[in-house]
Amino acid sequence: MTLLEQIPRATFHEASIPVLETKRLALRAPRLEDAKTVAALANDRRIAENTARVPHPYRLTDAQGFIAGANKAAGEAVFIITLRDATVIGACGVVLQDETPELGYWLGVEHWGKGYATEALHAVIDYAFADLGHEALQAGARVTNPASRRVLEKCGFQWTGVGLYRISAIKSSAPIDRFRLERGIWSALKTWGRVKRVM
Repeated sequence: MTLLEQIPRATFHEASIPVLETKRLALRAPRLEDAKTVAALANDRRIAENTARVPHPYRLTDAQGFIAGANKAAGEAVFIITLRDATVIGACGVVLQDETPELGYWLGVEHWGKGYATEALHAVIDYAFADLGHEALQAGARVTNPASRRVLEKCGFQWTGVGLYRISAIKSSAPIDRFRLERGIWSALKTWGRVKRVM
């Protein structure tokens, strides 16, 4: 028996993802015991209609599937966002979409408007460029979601155009503002103090 065979799979995937700490948050790998909380938070139509892959209703089995599939591919990193007291408030990460690293996130509705998304994404962007070695990240926001667009802009993302994306919750395609952030631009923004260091 090898060492990897002795470590349960879920534990191995969690061990491969670091805990990222910011001023108010901790980002860590999803755990199976998070499933009920994730399902309760994500089961809100306002979240589902603004994300590509979150279905509505969002059931416990959806949360379990999300957790089971997280952090399996090289170049990807999926995190649960928690407050410093370990309260789960959402999820974020970088996944490969057609070989392109794509940043995504969602927060429980009661946590909107508090700057948590921007704070979490700063940490994930740093990790994606410094540790995962990505040269650029892409992201999207529904054109009807100006708050999400503002989060991406505060993180230095630049608008690149509009595309149609299939939205699971509405069972249809919807226009999405597309954004891109390159490693060099991120580094320059940090050097110039245009993005605040929150870690």
